[in-house]
Amino acid sequence: MSVWRRPDGDLVRGLDFSRRAMPYMMKGRNESVFYFDENVQLPKADAWLRAFNVAHPGMSADIFHLALWAVRDCMVRWPTMNRFVMGGRLYQRREITFTYAVKRRLKDTGSGGADMATVKRTFPPDEAFEDLVAAIADQTRQERFGGPTHTDRELRVILKLPGVLRRVFVAAMRVLDAYGVLPRKWIDGDPMYTSAFLAHMASFGMPAGYHHLYEYGTAGVFVVLGRPTTDPGSPTSGPDRRRTMRVTFSFDERTEDGMIAWRSIQHFKRILEDPGAVAGLEGLTEAPEVSTTGVNPGPDSGSAAADAPEPPGARIASNGHQGGALDASGGVRHDAAAGAAGGSE
Repeated sequence: MSVWRRPDGDLVRGLDFSRRAMPYMMKGRNESVFYFDENVQLPKADAWLRAFNVAHPGMSADIFHLALWAVRDCMVRWPTMNRFVMGGRLYQRREITFTYAVKRRLKDTGSGGADMATVKRTFPPDEAFEDLVAAIADQTRQERFGGPTHTDRELRVILKLPGVLRRVFVAAMRVLDAYGVLPRKWIDGDPMYTSAFLAHMASFGMPAGYHHLYEYGTAGVFVVLGRPTTDPGSPTSGPDRRRTMRVTFSFDERTEDGMIAWRSIQHFKRILEDPGAVAGLEGLTEAPEVSTTGVNPGPDSGSAAADAPEPPGARIASNGHQGGALDASGGVRHDAAAGAAGGSE
């Protein structure tokens, strides 16, 4: 592997002088961070998610899944938002990867903080929303119940070293990273080498705060989804409830200018406020038609079906049961999907 040729990104060439100079004038991400915030209206998103879950039994999509899809779509439309600075140079990332936290235990153990696992996932540019929801549920179960992760095992070994050797090890990793010769295996397995970090604070009942960027790794975007609040005059529950969610964004302005960042945030807001009007999400709330080709129902089948006694529990299922959702999210409540499907807090 040659110097400056990273396994996770390509060196951006042909930049203007000011953009090339920025990493030397502002060396760290938190020295270069720019903050945005938006209040997102959720009534249409809540209704869309309820309809999606009814049309897809067994799935429990919520506002976090929609936010992940929206951020992915922003980076597809504006690839320059998927860049990072390392070693004073600007790189274009080759994949779209997001990192978020998963609760390993659903309750606070009282031991000084929740037991969390950090999940990193690659999001293909053309991945359908229903595939995204299913894949996140599967990966979250694996991270929660699959035992220590690769990162956990590496950290356990490093933390056994004396403090001085730990500092030497971290310093050596930073040098290798700056020159672009950090092994791909390390980058792929480390959740801090990612396009964006997302956090849904609703799982803690917290509002959205402005989060710092991490100097370690390559994440240049941090998105925080706060706990939705009920609008004044709105019912406190039910399908007519109107909610607003505050979302904050932190991004490294060395990677792209504020105008492009603002356009991508507005696109993110449009998706969350009216997902049914967005290309790639339209039509997903319609239940698939069941084929009856080759079936001879017989002359009296319609009346017989109408007169047949209703099986126990059928009325409950027809009134909005969403395919066995456990803990409001298919048994997979995570930091980034803490509300109930399609509109619960």
